[in-house]
Amino acid sequence: MMTFVEMDPTVALADQLGDEGGPVVLFNVFTAPSEDADRLLAAWAADAAVMKRQPGFISTQLHRGIAGSGAFLNHAVWESVAHFRAAFSNPEFKASLAAYPDTATVSPHLFRPLAVPGICVA
Repeated sequence: MMTFVEMDPTVALADQLGDEGGPVVLFNVFTAPSEDADRLLAAWAADAAVMKRQPGFISTQLHRGIAGSGAFLNHAVWESVAHFRAAFSNPEFKASLAAYPDTATVSPHLFRPLAVPGICVA
């Protein structure tokens, strides 16, 4: 099983799951040695397929670091924390995590878009 590393050591994902607010974006950084990249990609595709069938799922996109990087970034949009929480605790999803290589690390964290005047809208 992969190693879980909090993205923000001051706010755990478990704490974020208690939020009852509206739409959220999951950013999840995976790292794996190059020899395990194909296994990580297959595992991600399988768990993303599970998540895609869950209520409240909007979209996802996986990115890979360039120049031989072993870093991957998943960006997934959910209607609410409650929807994500239900999907995250789904037994089928939890079982799919066993397919990730033991050498991989994962750092999921929930975010909300911010409006910055003159730059971007929420």
